[in-house]
Amino acid sequence: MMKWEKLGQIFDPTGHQLPNDCQSFAQAPQVLLFDTFARIFFSTRSLDASNGKYLSHIAYVDMALNFKDILAVSAHEVISLGKPGCFDEHGIFPLNVMRHAGQIYGYIGGVNRRSSVPVDSAIGIALSQDEGRTFQRLGDGPVLSASLHEPCLIADPFVQVYGGHFHMWYIFGKGWQHFDAQAEHDRVYKIGHAVSANGIDWKKNDGQEIIASRLGPDECQALPTVIEIAGTYHMFFCYREASDFRHNRERSYRIGHASSRDLQNWQRDDNELSLGLSDAGWDSGMACYPHVFACQGQIYMLYNGNEFGRHGFGLARLLM
Repeated sequence: MMKWEKLGQIFDPTGHQLPNDCQSFAQAPQVLLFDTFARIFFSTRSLDASNGKYLSHIAYVDMALNFKDILAVSAHEVISLGKPGCFDEHGIFPLNVMRHAGQIYGYIGGVNRRSSVPVDSAIGIALSQDEGRTFQRLGDGPVLSASLHEPCLIADPFVQVYGGHFHMWYIFGKGWQHFDAQAEHDRVYKIGHAVSANGIDWKKNDGQEIIASRLGPDECQALPTVIEIAGTYHMFFCYREASDFRHNRERSYRIGHASSRDLQNWQRDDNELSLGLSDAGWDSGMACYPHVFACQGQIYMLYNGNEFGRHGFGLARLLM
């Protein structure tokens, strides 16, 4: 069993001045490591004055490598929202960051509103020329979007380079449906995989669900993160019931786990992961949006708690 030690909540956005008049949420934390500190990117929210709906923006917090001391919080816009009509017009969730060949890549989880359903999404790409302070898109369109067997909701990119190839794990929508006649549409999505030689042009296994569902065909899986430990690849993700999950602890997000030897075939075993909900506190009702990384000989997991990260994120450490 992979034993994790919870180190507690390490960042609460409500105590800081954030860009774009954002006042709450620090969702889907993603780390970029430097020699003496970690830059942790997250999605935060402002209100769209035209309609009262949320817009998701990217900010970051710089933390010492003890992950206790906050060194700085971004006061500037890290990356602008997309142009009118583009895939990321109404939000970015998340911005997955990685270093490769002297470049800092940012993979954009872009959100745009629809009329018949709340949103759709696709994945774009940006680069940073100033150590992750800001990012600039390579173009206004996505690099991964809906296709024949993945009709909607292409989102949640996580990219790593293994064996000279870029590998992306992401989610794709199976569709929208009414689970409750009184509720709005809810989405069902699964984890997929794509490969690229250059990080821009992607080939995906269109419609292939690579992680078995534990809760039945309507299980929703989100935000995969992959790390190699002792020759085995480990994927962490969050999953939930498709309906009645927002305020129901028994149906809300929790962290799942799968392992692979070849990055293609994954064996799910959530029981291998000893990281459940806390009895009380900030992560007692929900645990979601994990991001796993290695730092100074330790394996850490950033993750969000109750209300999808309204009050920030916490940290856990793998006990080796």
